[in-house]
Amino acid sequence: MPHSIDSAFTALPLRALADAALARARALGAEHADFRLERVRSASWRLRDARPAASSDSTDLGYAVRVVHGGAWGFASGVDLTMDAAARVASQAVAMAKLSAKVIEAAGSDERIELAAEPVHADRSWVSSYEIDPFSVPDEEKTGLLAEWSGRLLAAEGVAHVDATLLTVHENKFYADTAGTVTTQQRVRLHPQLTAVAVDESSGEFDSMRTLAPPVGRGWEYLTGSTWDWQGELERIPEQLAEKMRAPSVEAGRYDLVVDPSNLWLTIHESIGHATELDRALGYEAAYAGTSFATFDQLGKLAYGSSLMNVTGDRTAEHGLATIGYDDEGVAAQSWDLVKDGTLVGYQLDRRIAKLTGFERSNGCAYADSPGHVPVQRMANVSLRPDPAGLSTEDLISGVDRGIYVVGDRSWSIDMQRYNFQFTGQRFYKIENGRLAGQLRDVAYQATTTDFWGSMTAVGGPDTYVLGGAFNCGKAQPGQVAAVSHGCPSALFTSVNILNTTQEAGR
Repeated sequence: MPHSIDSAFTALPLRALADAALARARALGAEHADFRLERVRSASWRLRDARPAASSDSTDLGYAVRVVHGGAWGFASGVDLTMDAAARVASQAVAMAKLSAKVIEAAGSDERIELAAEPVHADRSWVSSYEIDPFSVPDEEKTGLLAEWSGRLLAAEGVAHVDATLLTVHENKFYADTAGTVTTQQRVRLHPQLTAVAVDESSGEFDSMRTLAPPVGRGWEYLTGSTWDWQGELERIPEQLAEKMRAPSVEAGRYDLVVDPSNLWLTIHESIGHATELDRALGYEAAYAGTSFATFDQLGKLAYGSSLMNVTGDRTAEHGLATIGYDDEGVAAQSWDLVKDGTLVGYQLDRRIAKLTGFERSNGCAYADSPGHVPVQRMANVSLRPDPAGLSTEDLISGVDRGIYVVGDRSWSIDMQRYNFQFTGQRFYKIENGRLAGQLRDVAYQATTTDFWGSMTAVGGPDTYVLGGAFNCGKAQPGQVAAVSHGCPSALFTSVNILNTTQEAGR
């Protein structure tokens, strides 16, 4: 049964606060104003060797007013839930816009903030898809399950230590603007993770193996239901870790790669997700992790990858971490093409960037991670689409004579333009004559973005598709974090450069 918005949130004076703030902004001459009130509860638990090591539980409650006045942005936030305070915050936002306008004029710029049009969404509500709110589950039950799972790993031969963590978020958001849009939303997400560590006492060498279960926009049922095979994964990890400890180091060179969704999602995030943020491609995000090679003049022209490459931006995917009903500018969630048949055909937009670059409408990519932060252009769920008639992972492997099967994400590195990169993983299996021939160690794959995606020669079918993701995508100054999912099937890439990480480190 679908959940309703928490009554404790809707009992707050949401409309009255918004009316007070928006009325003041209008009276002071704002061309646009929006009001956003959020309650974000975040909690985490960590166990070390089945014993509690740390926990936290915090709630951030407050509101923000953002205005366009005199062609400039203004922003202010507050925590005092009174009408007078909300009106004062609106006045502060207008004062900030006036100051910004003077700075812009002094700098010799004539750029004015204008927003792309959006239909009015009056009195809309939206709740993410989940069954059991993790905050309704007693803490003892959460830590008890993590301890039980940790104990099972610790009891296995060769496992020296186990770390277990659980992150949970319950987010409520109310939005209203001077155009008449009013939305109320509720989202739940969580991220469970266990890591087993093995230590060779004779040599001092050690390594680890982590669960592949991704963070999800689900509830507590994710840990107790059949969505993910937790029991099977926990049973396999000790043997996989032991094999990894015995595995030979890879010989550097060129190999065909079959990349599992548990690894490929991160490559998508770094080389496509960030590269197709239009504010980054235009140079507005140059100070934090760079710009983008996929510049605006290449829209409709850039050969991003092979003709098998179809990538969507999506704010509607069920259980996606970036899935919403409406963004922080009142824009309804959408799905759209970023790469079609290998060609760059779209970007991720907010209302300002959409208007600036001639798009009729934003695709809903404005988000702030707290009531005290201004919305910035953030990533949607960016996903590689499967081939409806695509092969299974096993069949992809069977077609490779000399290659490597890559499973799970680990470390990564990419340049400031999202072009030159290298990625490692949790496990690497040697492929010989279409069969897996044991694990390898010290593997990293290296390429440029267009060369890598251009080498994709087969895309797996829908049965291989998995929605991966992360809680901690960073952007903006002051820094903000956002949760985002990336779906993908298994895929085959030919003649990819493989590095031996121990040899690279020794150079």
